[in-house]
Amino acid sequence: MRVTQSMLSNNMLRHISQSYQQMDKTQEQLSTGKKISRPSDDPVVAMKGMSYRTNLTEVEQYKRNLSEAYNWMENSDSALDKATSAMQRIRELTVQASNGTLDDSQKLMIEKEVGQLKEHLGAIANTQVAGKYIFNGNDTTKAPVDLSTNPPTLSTNENPVNIQMSKGIDVAVNINPTHVFNQDLFKNISDLEDTLKGNSTTPINDFLGKLDKNIDSLVAERAELGARNNRLELIDDRVSEQEVIANRILSDNEDADIEKVITDLKMQETVQRAALSVGARIIQPSLMDFLR
Repeated sequence: MRVTQSMLSNNMLRHISQSYQQMDKTQEQLSTGKKISRPSDDPVVAMKGMSYRTNLTEVEQYKRNLSEAYNWMENSDSALDKATSAMQRIRELTVQASNGTLDDSQKLMIEKEVGQLKEHLGAIANTQVAGKYIFNGNDTTKAPVDLSTNPPTLSTNENPVNIQMSKGIDVAVNINPTHVFNQDLFKNISDLEDTLKGNSTTPINDFLGKLDKNIDSLVAERAELGARNNRLELIDDRVSEQEVIANRILSDNEDADIEKVITDLKMQETVQRAALSVGARIIQPSLMDFLR
């Protein structure tokens, strides 16, 4: 086989071009920090990356759902705390009003405060979070309590507001309004007002037991909400661990080993210089050089 000068030159240039391409790929890995920049570089890594990113996106959405759930539950707990305080104050006023030494004018003053506390309970029942009523079941666009009507218009929606916290795990983030802000609670307060105004002959002491039941319902519902909140914290810990694992797996699949990339680049630069040095010797002077 006859080997010519042009064959040597073409082969040299082709190998040098391939070396430049390899250096370009290594430099791209170093600048991006990724093993591949397009699916054609490594289809297997690209396919795995798509699957791992889908898992990570799901976990990130669960984290956002958990944040929303915390917002609902914390606001619900705070509202129930204020409602319990209001009911305990009404009970204190009932005990005070049951004192036989009070005259009608003093009872009327107590009735005024009881009326204000009833309005306060109505406002608590109509608590909104991000424009949504949290005490009206899954009908979050409508206020659950309207005290302007007689009898008051109260919510009967018991449907839960479920949010997906993890794959296949839904948790109700609201409470059942019929257990707390119900007809019984507001009727007891209204009847107490009538008695304090002298419009009813029901003994004031009779309301203590009724108010205690209303307070117990509030406390029980708050305890149930607290149990769900504890479960939410456990789910949050689990999802946080899943997020760390998903990020690590994605990093192992896509991120380049920077130390190895730098070593490869240094080696390729050395080989490139050697190839250029050898190439300079391959391209020998031709007859045209001497004819000049």
